[in-house]
Amino acid sequence: MSNPDLARLDGVSLRFGNKSVLNNVNLPLHNDCITTLIGPNGAGKSSLVKVLLGLVKPTEGTVWTKPGLRIGYMPQKIQIDRTLPLTVKRFLQIPHGYNQNEIEAALASVGAEHLVDYSIHDLSGGEMQRALLARALLRNPDLLVLDEPVQGVDINGQTELYRLITDIRKERKCGVLMISHDLHLVMSSTDHVVCLNKHVCCSGHPEAVSADPAYIELFGASHASTLALYNHHHNHSHDMHGNVVEGDCCGGDHA
Repeated sequence: MSNPDLARLDGVSLRFGNKSVLNNVNLPLHNDCITTLIGPNGAGKSSLVKVLLGLVKPTEGTVWTKPGLRIGYMPQKIQIDRTLPLTVKRFLQIPHGYNQNEIEAALASVGAEHLVDYSIHDLSGGEMQRALLARALLRNPDLLVLDEPVQGVDINGQTELYRLITDIRKERKCGVLMISHDLHLVMSSTDHVVCLNKHVCCSGHPEAVSADPAYIELFGASHASTLALYNHHHNHSHDMHGNVVEGDCCGGDHA
């Protein structure tokens, strides 16, 4: 069977007291496929991830995962006490004690091998996101779960991080579930989009979702028009701070 399921949510609902957080959500996740979960604040995106990870039990419905499934999780943000002296190497060793070679390989795969002896507190936004991504990759995951992976990164750095995630998927053939609040930024980096607002409003290819009335109702016609124009062909690349390191920024049409 090609492109088999890695995990599947069937009819998942979640309530806290009288508050409905998720309502009858169905979500299949596949090998070698980037699925992006979008929706407004309070739509239940992070709660859905917690259900998938087994951190929260659904009120109704079931969660199936492939036997032995390895998940690499990248949180939206992480708070580390600044009084705690912690290098990137030590941060990546906690809690599983990965060795030097494993850590260096994970950092190299995200273009951040030079950060190994840096203090975790001195990293820029882009550097921190790459360190978190390297930490997720250390599990050699079948499924990467990325909660707002470009949090705190400028627009050029966001583009480069999305390109990196696409490259990781191509190299490892893993599945990716990525949470975002903004479809137009991830349009070229995703295969399947699920628009969530406590329930699944619409799903499909990014271009199809952008034209769906449910998407337009949530995000507005002007946002959908911007999305339809988004077609940025890179002839350059950025470092982890978002700076152009080769080529120029005029190689395509921007919206």
